[in-house]
Amino acid sequence: MTQRDGSKRNRGSGLVMMLLFWVLLMAVGTWWLHGGLEATLRPNAHIAQSDSDGEPLTLKRNRAGHFQAPGSINGEPVTFLLDTGATYVAVPQNMADRLGLELGRSAWFNTANGRVEGNITQLDEVRLGGIRIENVQGSIGPGMERDTVLLGMSFLNLLSIEMSQGEMVLSLPEKCADQSC
Repeated sequence: MTQRDGSKRNRGSGLVMMLLFWVLLMAVGTWWLHGGLEATLRPNAHIAQSDSDGEPLTLKRNRAGHFQAPGSINGEPVTFLLDTGATYVAVPQNMADRLGLELGRSAWFNTANGRVEGNITQLDEVRLGGIRIENVQGSIGPGMERDTVLLGMSFLNLLSIEMSQGEMVLSLPEKCADQSC
């Protein structure tokens, strides 16, 4: 074997090692970026597994500056967007159909997109983390897009709310701490 053949072989194995290094680096970077990006976009995803009944709940703002978290209505999983400007827990029409919510009286609502007609409904149970409240008034909005429920004041008014440094702490008042309201 000549020195020239050994040099070609070393160059070939060096090229393979460099290619392997870059592929591995890109794979690790993609894995990290996906996990890091997911935590930025959905910082409250862990709340779905919360089993601490009645304990205060701390929410963090997402990348868009909103408080969004998983929860449930009548035992069915939903995504809530906390909205102190919404009078009721506002459920999109397609989701209300899926959840089997009954249409109550007709009502007009002032929204960010203008005045719309919808219906009042009764939600048997609304749960956010370990906070569970029964018999919450809701509204069904036919013009609402996406599968996000606006968690409005018909639920939030029953809680103590503290905000500080991009976090919101929700807790049941003392009279409700031992049981659901």
